[in-house]
Amino acid sequence: MTDLKKVIIDGQEIEVPGAMTLIQACEEAGIEIPRFCYHERLSIAGNCRMCLVEIVGGPPKPAASCAMQVKDLRPGKNGEPPVVKTNSPMVKKAREGVMEFLLINHPLDCPICDQGGECDLQDQAMAYGVDFSRYREPKRATEDLDLGPLVETHMTRCISCTRCVRFTTEVAGIYTMGQTGRGEDAEITSYLGETLHSNMQGNIIDLCPVGALVSKPYAFTARPWELSKTESIDVMDALGSSIRVDAKGREVMRILPRNHDGVNEEWISDKTRFVWDGLRRQRLDKPYIRENGKLRAASWGEALQKTAEAVKGAKSLTGLIGDLAPAEAAFALKTLIEGQGGVVECRTDGAKLPAGNRLAYVGNARIEDIDTADNIILIGTNPREEAPVLNSRIRRAWLRGTKVARIGPDADLTYDVAHIGTGRDKLAWLAEQDHSDKQDSAGVMIIGQGALTGDDGAAVLATALKTAKAAGSRVMILHTAASRVGALDVGAVAPGGLEQAMGGDVIYNLGADELDMPEGAFVIYQGSHGDRGAHRANVILPAACYVEEAGLFVNTEGRPQLTGRAAFPPGEAKENWAILRALSGELGQVLPFDSLPQLRAKLIEAVPHLGEIDEVMENDGDIPEAGGEMGQGAFVSPVTDFYLTNPIARASALMAELSSRAAARDAEKIAAE
Repeated sequence: MTDLKKVIIDGQEIEVPGAMTLIQACEEAGIEIPRFCYHERLSIAGNCRMCLVEIVGGPPKPAASCAMQVKDLRPGKNGEPPVVKTNSPMVKKAREGVMEFLLINHPLDCPICDQGGECDLQDQAMAYGVDFSRYREPKRATEDLDLGPLVETHMTRCISCTRCVRFTTEVAGIYTMGQTGRGEDAEITSYLGETLHSNMQGNIIDLCPVGALVSKPYAFTARPWELSKTESIDVMDALGSSIRVDAKGREVMRILPRNHDGVNEEWISDKTRFVWDGLRRQRLDKPYIRENGKLRAASWGEALQKTAEAVKGAKSLTGLIGDLAPAEAAFALKTLIEGQGGVVECRTDGAKLPAGNRLAYVGNARIEDIDTADNIILIGTNPREEAPVLNSRIRRAWLRGTKVARIGPDADLTYDVAHIGTGRDKLAWLAEQDHSDKQDSAGVMIIGQGALTGDDGAAVLATALKTAKAAGSRVMILHTAASRVGALDVGAVAPGGLEQAMGGDVIYNLGADELDMPEGAFVIYQGSHGDRGAHRANVILPAACYVEEAGLFVNTEGRPQLTGRAAFPPGEAKENWAILRALSGELGQVLPFDSLPQLRAKLIEAVPHLGEIDEVMENDGDIPEAGGEMGQGAFVSPVTDFYLTNPIARASALMAELSSRAAARDAEKIAAE
C-alpha cells in the first residue's frame, strides 16, 4: 500500500502518496501551477523557478513545487497536516520576479514568432507577470543552431528550461544537445555543431515552451487560430499513435501528437509529424485507363465500366490490400471480390500469419506491458526503424532496469541489448533452454515481421510462441503496416497466400505499392498516389488518403481506433468505400450499404470486437502448427529505409532529403578507415 500523506493546499485538505511532488499534489487538488521546465515525462530539472509556492512554517522563502515531495513537508506544531499556499502575496511577488528575469533577454518578437498564439511564455506573462521591466540594459543575442531540416532554432528566445536536452538524452537516446557556460553565457547548443540524428527529434518542437525551437517546414505558413483541428490516428507504422491533423482550407499544414498513455504517450516519430508535404504531391486526382501502352484520363463512369468488364471476364480474380487501407475498405473489397468468386490477400509482405487465430497475429501483450516488464526479448525486429515511439518506451523500461535481449541483425537501438545472435539457429537454441526460472517474472516477447516473412515464417512463429509460453512471457507481434491487423480481423486472407493472390489474371490492387505486379495480369489500382502500383495499372481509380476519409484501423496490439477526415480528396478522387460501392453497382452485385456508418455497422456485425473502439481485448488461442522445420540464416528487417516506407512518404520531398542524409551518414568513413 502506498504511503499516503495529508496536505492542505489553499485551504483544501487532500490525501496523496508521499512520493508525489507538490506540483502534482496541486494538480490533484485542481490548482494550476505555472511551469516552464517541469514536464511529466521528463526528469526534474528545477531550474525555471516559475512553480514557486509558499510552505507555511517552512523557510521564509518560496519553494520550487516541482522538486519537493509531499513527504518532505513538516507537519504543524500539534501534528496538523502541512500547509501550502499557491496564491499568497509572497508567491505572487516571486512569480512576477521570475517572469521579469525571463523577459530580460527575450526579444519580444511575438508578431513574427511561429509560437505566437500557443506560447507558454505569452500565456504565463499575461497571467502571472507584470506590465513593466526595471532592466534597461541591451538584450543578449545568441547565434542560432543548425539542427537539420526539421527543427528551426531562434536561440535568442531560449529561456534555458532544458526540456530539449532532457528529451533527446532520456527519450530519444541521443547525446547531441546540452548546455554550456554559466550565468549570462549559458546557452543550449549541440556538441561540435552537430545536427540531430534521431527519428524522434520533432518532439522537441512541442516541448519548447517558447519559440526557440519551431518546425522548419511549417515556419511562417499559418497561425493556430486559422487552422481546423481534427483528431485522428497515424498510419505511418502499425503503432496507431494518436495525432491531431491541422488543416488550413483544403491543405494539411501540420500534424501534432495527442496524448494517449496506452499507445504513444505524447510522442510521435518524425515521419508521422513531417510527412504531410507528401499528401499534396504526386496525387491521383482523376481516373485513368491504359490504352496502347499509355494512360489517358477518363470519366468515373468509363473507368468503372472498364473495371467491371475486366472483373466479370476474369478467369482468376484476386484482390490485394495495401498497408494504408482502412478496415472498412478491406471488408468492402473482400465482400466484393469473394462475391465474384475471387480471393483477397492482405499479407503483401509474405508474412506467415495464420488468419482466425488472433493470438498468432496480434499476440496477448499490450504496449503498456513494456513499462512493467522485467525482461524483453526482440525476435527479428528493429523497433527503432519499425516503430520509433515503441522503441523509446523500451528504452525507458531499460533505464528503469529492464533487461533487453535480441535475436536479429545487430543495430543501435539507443539502449544496451544482450545480442544473442542474428538468426534462426539462436531462436532454436533459445527454445531448447529451461525457462522455468522466468515464470514468476514479467516478460514480453516482441516478434517482428522480419522473422515471419521467410518461407519458414510459420515455423519461426510457432517456435517463438512456444518459447514465450514456456517462459510465461506475453507476446506482441510487431506489424509494420497500419492496415494489416484490421484486414486479418476481417479475414482478408487467401488460402494459398500471396502466391495465389499474385497468380490472378485480374488483380484488384487496393493501395499495395510495395509489390511488382506480374506481367500479363490486368491490374486495377485503387490508391491515392502515383506510386509503383499506379505505374503498372491498366485502370487507375483515384482514392482518398488517410487524412481525407474517416476510417477504422487496428493497431499492432489489436486496439481498434478511428481516424477523422481533416481535408477533402483532390480533384475527382473519392473515398475508398464509395469507389467499391459504386463498382458493385456496375457489377450488378450491389453491396449492402449506402454510407460509411452503414458499412461500419455491417463490419462490426461480422467482426464484433471491432466495435470496441480504443479497447484491447484479451486474445486467447492455441499455438499454431509449425508447418515445417525452421531453416537457416539470419533474420532481415523489413524496413530498409525508415523515411520511404509507403507511397505518401515517397512523395514527400522532406522525407527524400532525410533519407539521403541518413544514407550519407551511414556511408561516412571514420578516420581509422
